[in-house]
Parts: sequence; structure tokens; C-alpha cells
Amino acid sequence: MKTPFIDTARRVIRAEADALSHLAETLDGRFREAIDLLLNSKGRVIVTGIGKSGHVARKIAATLASTGTPAQFVHPAEASHGDLGMITSADVVLAISNSGEAPELADLVTYSRRYDIPLLGITRNAHSSLGRQCDVVLLLPSLGEACGTGVVPSNSTTMTLALGDALAIALMEHRDFTPENFRDFHPGGKLGAQLSRVEDLMHKGEALPLVAEDAPMASALATIGQKGFGVVAVTDATGKLRGIITNGDIGRHLDKLSSACAGEVMTPSPVTIAPGDLAEKAVSVMNAREITCLLVVRPEAPETVVGLIHIHDCLRVGLG
Repeated sequence: MKTPFIDTARRVIRAEADALSHLAETLDGRFREAIDLLLNSKGRVIVTGIGKSGHVARKIAATLASTGTPAQFVHPAEASHGDLGMITSADVVLAISNSGEAPELADLVTYSRRYDIPLLGITRNAHSSLGRQCDVVLLLPSLGEACGTGVVPSNSTTMTLALGDALAIALMEHRDFTPENFRDFHPGGKLGAQLSRVEDLMHKGEALPLVAEDAPMASALATIGQKGFGVVAVTDATGKLRGIITNGDIGRHLDKLSSACAGEVMTPSPVTIAPGDLAEKAVSVMNAREITCLLVVRPEAPETVVGLIHIHDCLRVGLG
């Protein structure tokens, strides 16, 4: 009888999880040497590998690049046909080969040695062709593969991928790479939206619905209609924020709208947010307060309105 699929899946996942635990325990001073090698580079990290190692290398290069370490994947076969010219003496080469004997890496390794380009390797065999040439070698534990036959890269590729993440995040933390930096490299998609700041989405300048507190309500209503946000911010003679008028305020004062001024109808001390806050925070505040927009003020000048963010602005970029 064949093994149930779910048992196979659990066996593979547990084998890879055990491999990662073993990798974590075997890390030593060579990891610090690898970090120093990468930090001392004035150029990029050239990541290379063939086969499954090549697929992992592409991901490692992408992760390094998106976390503040300039990196590029170079296919070793293409390197032998002209792409070696992409590599400069300011770069570091990160070569990946589980066995350390991939013949496709030979020209690239030789090139790095000829021009004194630092070479960092990831392999399970320190005495392999690759291991012997490297300035620093990060060793993968020899644990076999999760398939049980040793022919399907699984434990080895998972460990290599995790080791690449460890390098990238260690470098990121050393450089104090912030969420703001991360956002610069990820402006698109859901991730970019989650890292958006209020100031990226807010309306400002002539678009702001502002009215003086002594202005008649007819003027306030006209401003609400013209600006299209359903609210108007009320300011004093010096431009300081005094309150806000919403549809709720208008409904509560219907009997005196024809004679009242904005200051008599407004809700004082409205909820505000800072331009540097995450747009996700704005969504959270609006949902909690059951309101559709927030006035934006700077922390150093909390009485001056610099913007307005509407729930539709957040929904448009995928938040909410």
C-alpha cells in the first residue's frame, strides 16, 4: 500500500524544519566573516548558481537588493559568454553549489580569482572545487534530502534559501534599514500600500476644505459642496484649527443654519493624524471612530491643518 499523501507531506516538511534547526545550530564565526566581506564591498553582490541553486540564487539576489544591499543575479553559463563583463573589482561574488562541483561555475570562479574579486561560497563541501577557492565558505550540513533518495533538492535548497535570508536581514539590521527605506524599494502592490504614509495620500493646498469660524453657515455649506469631502475644517482668524463641521453637525443644527456661523455649529477638537503616520493607522482610526476622513496636522504645529485624508484615498491603494 502506498503512503498516504498527507503523511508524505508531513514527513517532508518536518525533515526540512529539522534541517533548518540543524543549520541554525551549526552557524559559526564564518557567518560573521561573510557579513564583513559583504559590508566591505563598494559594489554589488553578484549571486550565481546553476539548476535549483540558480533559482535560489535569484531569490537571494532579489532579497538582498530589496533590503538595502545592491545585488544582481548572473547566470554562470551566460557569464562564460560575455556576462563576466558585468562583474567589477568592487563587487563580491556569492556562488552557490550544494556539491561545490558544478562545472558551470568554473569560469566565473576563475575570473574572480584572476581579478582578486572577493568570493563567498555556500556549499556542503569545504574541500570541493568551489570551497577551496572561496575567501569565506558558509557550510550546509550534510543531511541528505527530504525525499529520502537524495535526488530531489529539498533540504539543501531550503537551508540555502534560509541562509540567504539570514545574510540579507543581518546586513539590513546592521545598516539600520527602516520601513521607510523598505517602502522606497516596494512602492507597488499590497506591500507598498501597507507602507504608505498619510502624506503620500492626503489632499493639501487648494483642495483643503477650510472656513473661518465667524463665516456664515451658507459659506461653510458651499465649501463642503465645492471640495467634495463632506466636511469642512473651521479655523480662527490666525488660521489655527478650531473644529470640524460634518453632516452630523449640520443635521443637529438644522433649525439655525440660516443664522448661525461656522463656529456655532462645529464640533471642537476634531480627531487628527500626523502626515508621517502610516496610512494603515488612518484607516484604523477612521474605522474605530466610524468617520470617513481625518484632518492632518504636524506634531510640531498641531493647530495648523496641512492636509486631509479620506477613506476613499486609502481604499484606492488597497487599504481598508
